[in-house]
Amino acid sequence: MAIQIETIRCLQDNYAFLVHDPATQETTLIDAPEAPSILDALARLGWRLDRILITHHHPDHIDGIPGILAAHPARVLGAAADAHRLPPLDQTFGPGDTLPGGFVVMDAPGHTLGHVAFHLPAAQALFSADSLMTHGCGRLFEGTAEDMFATVTRFAALPDETRVYAGHDYAAANLSFAARFAPDAEALTARQAELPRLAETGASTTGTTLASEKQLNPYLRCHLPEVATAAGLPDGDPLAVLTEIRRQKDNA
Repeated sequence: MAIQIETIRCLQDNYAFLVHDPATQETTLIDAPEAPSILDALARLGWRLDRILITHHHPDHIDGIPGILAAHPARVLGAAADAHRLPPLDQTFGPGDTLPGGFVVMDAPGHTLGHVAFHLPAAQALFSADSLMTHGCGRLFEGTAEDMFATVTRFAALPDETRVYAGHDYAAANLSFAARFAPDAEALTARQAELPRLAETGASTTGTTLASEKQLNPYLRCHLPEVATAAGLPDGDPLAVLTEIRRQKDNA
């Protein structure tokens, strides 16, 4: 049976993800913005929680952990380099490690210096949190544009069918901004029509394929001449283009 991914809306615009392997009956939680919505999902699905994987230290990704552990005594795993500002950890890891459940840790600095992402090849899924977002990327709070460029370059090398699960529902605002930078016209029209339909039903906007993001997400398209021109840097190299697009987004 295929691995199941349950997307959970939390707080105002966060996402958390439950990843369930029917073969082992193990369930992994990616980030914990709050406890109630996650506990409700576990109860509804009848899943036992085995582990919590943390992408980064921001409160809207870890604040739910104590309440969840009170009901489910799961193991908590986080980056060794960021352990000093994460909740108490049962296991630490570093980039390149393979974790229980088959998750491969990917270094993903930019939004924060200690940010990581989790690639699950068995489900063709990337849990990118606040690094690569749906149609955008995270704000550079601690890292540099060079950090984010290296991060999205690593992600771009994954198979195109990989589904990208981001930590927030910023899809509509990100797409509106992305439309300035020469996205694929057909893909843009289709997504502009789809997002309002998803909003009407409360359906998730994340989980787009990497192939789709390569058509729409300007941070994955910085190597294209038309994107550089749209950013106002017709002769700019990809890093300079990403830097300028992120600067414009910060001032939008």
